[in-house]
Amino acid sequence: MLLHDLMKSIPYTEIINRSGIDPANTEVSALCLDSRKVIPGSIFVCISGSLTDGHDYAWAAFNRQCRIFVVEHPTKLPDEAFVIVTKNSRIALARLSAAFFGNPADEMTIIGVTGTKGKTTSSLMICQALNDCGIPTGYIGSNGITFQNQFFATVNTTPESYDLHFYMRKMLDAGVKTLVMEVSSQALKMARVHGIRFHTCVFTNLSPDHIGEYEHPDFNDYKYCKQSLFSDYGAEHIVFNADDEYAEEIIHGNRCLRTSVALHTPSDIHAKDLSYFRHPGELGVQFTCEIEDEVFPVSVSFPGEFSVYNAMTAIAVCRRLGIPPKKVAASLKKIRVKGRFETYELPSGAIAVIDYAHNGVSLKAALQALRTYEPNRLICLFGSVGGRTRIRRAELGLVASRDADFCILTSDNPDNEAPSAIISEIAAYFTTGTCPYMAIPDRKKAIEYALAHAEKNDIVLLAGKGHEDYQMVCGIREDFSEAAIIREFCESAKMTT
Repeated sequence: MLLHDLMKSIPYTEIINRSGIDPANTEVSALCLDSRKVIPGSIFVCISGSLTDGHDYAWAAFNRQCRIFVVEHPTKLPDEAFVIVTKNSRIALARLSAAFFGNPADEMTIIGVTGTKGKTTSSLMICQALNDCGIPTGYIGSNGITFQNQFFATVNTTPESYDLHFYMRKMLDAGVKTLVMEVSSQALKMARVHGIRFHTCVFTNLSPDHIGEYEHPDFNDYKYCKQSLFSDYGAEHIVFNADDEYAEEIIHGNRCLRTSVALHTPSDIHAKDLSYFRHPGELGVQFTCEIEDEVFPVSVSFPGEFSVYNAMTAIAVCRRLGIPPKKVAASLKKIRVKGRFETYELPSGAIAVIDYAHNGVSLKAALQALRTYEPNRLICLFGSVGGRTRIRRAELGLVASRDADFCILTSDNPDNEAPSAIISEIAAYFTTGTCPYMAIPDRKKAIEYALAHAEKNDIVLLAGKGHEDYQMVCGIREDFSEAAIIREFCESAKMTT
């Protein structure tokens, strides 16, 4: 695409061009944020991040034959550079990306799901139900990018704007015109979804999270970012959890069509008569769903009240897109989500559960949901990430010490922090009279210990990693799969009996 045409998409305050480059005759081959990925013909967009500043890498990009730069402030570069100065490089990147890939979002029906908990499960429920019901649908979120049996891994829940538009273009080219996207607070704060118009926006719930030095400074900032999805992105339809205390504040001011879901307050889609079931390798909930004059049963293979909200959300979104609720319910019965209450029957008769619960609120909800199944012992294995959100360590320690029967403290992406130091911080919140615990810093050994000592009718919750297939240790991303560890353990147990 010609530089001249791309420049039409962004607001800029100044062009510095001593290079003789003619925008009308200069072809752009790629947009880059990482100087190591620059190729000749790239535009290097200098992003000021929380840890690094892309302006510091402009020279590195120049040395790799990049000659076109987008900057927020003056940056010393040779005269051969063509420099576009803008007030916000993130917004510029989003607009450049959309234009570079032919504005794919404009041709799609996009469903955005935000909230503290439930984004992944709700999104994948919606996505699979739409696919099952004949609407080819893609998914972008914590569990990667999927469409038409293709899978691509992601680093962030909501990828950078360039990647979003790249994959939306791939989806369109594959005949997929509907997309379900998890929209994180960081994505909203960092303009990753800037300029995308959402057909439906979903609010699951809200509680303090992602508050820290490198994320949100306080809860109000976190809440404001979440709320912006409903006020600034052109939603035609909103689905919201009417039982959440922040619901009205989050959706306030938007006059589009609204659909409320609830268990405890009057709502457009209502659930009642909840009951829980346990089968080999499966924990689930069933309920009666009421929509106007329709009453029908729904069953999902996920535990807890929050699973009922997720299911109702999927029904609400699909109903707006023309899918009969009972047809959605039939699809929900079959859905499983990687790393979200992913259950395994152990040879001992215990159940192991992999879940992403990684803060106090989500861990409490997970433990309370599992307690409903009356386990002999509820064993909780968890840690906390290194380098950020240290407030979680207190939350996790307090919750687990009160709501579990036995805990195993271990590592969870310790990164450049010592696992033993993180574990000590968590352990400080296990006070006298709370549940017993032990520390095993090596997560693989900790899991193997938990599985080997689980007895019949115990439930072992492996919390914090969920869908992740890696561990960050000393800045290195190492392969790590909890599901594989469980499968290996079960196979080994079968061979020894």
